[in-house]
Amino acid sequence: MARSVILLGIVLLCRLSPPAVAQSRYFTRTGHISFFSKAPLEDIEASTKQVVSFLDLKTGEMVFSVPMKMFQFRKSLMQEHFNENYVESDKYPKATFKGKVVNIQSVNLAQDNLYKVLIEGVLTIHGVDRPVRTEGTLEVKNKQMVGKSTFSVTPQEFNIEIPFLVKEHIAKRIDITVNVVYVPYVEKSL
Repeated sequence: MARSVILLGIVLLCRLSPPAVAQSRYFTRTGHISFFSKAPLEDIEASTKQVVSFLDLKTGEMVFSVPMKMFQFRKSLMQEHFNENYVESDKYPKATFKGKVVNIQSVNLAQDNLYKVLIEGVLTIHGVDRPVRTEGTLEVKNKQMVGKSTFSVTPQEFNIEIPFLVKEHIAKRIDITVNVVYVPYVEKSL
């Protein structure tokens, strides 16, 4: 009986006190991702603020999930072509990134500062996984972190076919810009 009470006490204590891991985990539900393609006839650009991302400062692990249909274009026809003809959003509804901040140990949460970071992982778009390695920054500011990075991809890398008639109107490389504000992640207790 005493053993059961002690075990129950430990379980309740763990439930009521914030886990140590929570302080190392950060997240956002409103990250901003945009892409830009400079083309001879017309530039193509879109953005979304429907980005979910988690970052673990102990391990450096980082994940992103982006619903493809949430990218907004200036012209509705571009958005329609993007979703139906290029990325096939009904078949491949999300883009994801799973990787890590390689030099996470250089980020000091106790000191507001701008830290240069190296990010490596796998970007999945259109059902195709491709390795990504890029530089970025994590700025610690008032217990938040602002993460920024820019990198380029090609449609061909992700088996996105560009029709011959418009091939010359779309740039070979597409620049992707990531801008997220991470806040501490605290699991909600039951």
